[in-house]
Amino acid sequence: MIDIKAPATTGKNANNLAVQIYTQLKADIFDFRLLPGDKFSEGDIATRMQVSRTPVRQALFWLQREGYVDVHFRSGWQVRSFDFKYFEDLYEVRIMMETAAIGTLVQRNETHKLDTLREIWCGPASTHLVEPGKVAALDEAFHARLVAAIDNHEMVRMHQDVTERIRIIRRLDFTKAPRIDATYREHADILDLIAAGNAASAQQMLSEHIAESRDEVKRITLFMLQNARTQYGSQATSNA
Repeated sequence: MIDIKAPATTGKNANNLAVQIYTQLKADIFDFRLLPGDKFSEGDIATRMQVSRTPVRQALFWLQREGYVDVHFRSGWQVRSFDFKYFEDLYEVRIMMETAAIGTLVQRNETHKLDTLREIWCGPASTHLVEPGKVAALDEAFHARLVAAIDNHEMVRMHQDVTERIRIIRRLDFTKAPRIDATYREHADILDLIAAGNAASAQQMLSEHIAESRDEVKRITLFMLQNARTQYGSQATSNA
């Protein structure tokens, strides 16, 4: 029986292997080891990963549900074309939820709930992290805590869902040192504005901050895709 719900964790259960395969295949798609339009079978993946077809099939159904692959009768699976509109829509939803959270915190005079974030983002440069993976996780936590501070559990759930969907592409925003520096600076400025009760300016800055992250990720993705296609074409020519 196929579980159609996308995996939330990698807990120690029977689904753990399928989750690992799902995570690896999703990374292959976003790192362009699997290019848009590439076709493959469950057997191809099972052989490459040295597993049975059952967890592979489970992982592929999760990816199909999220819109990353299609299944074709007789011809197997295919990677879908990269859908920038899908991710732009998700970033727009983030902006709406997070700016609403800022407005609520200021209106309720509960900006003190973000004091722990100020300790992280408003400190001296000597305390700043530089490793991209750690900064990406810290950035994700910043935006999640901003929403969680208003104690709206349904909004938190929706924000977590959006976060999970964009996580694999969002990480690209921290592959360059200037973007890491900008993240620290902009987060600190946003928190200062919130603490001062200036909701409108904080909301505007947050909107611009998220939009710039979205645009940078798109630029990097297009660059990676072009490089992958060039490399793929060169390999195909040399093997001919």
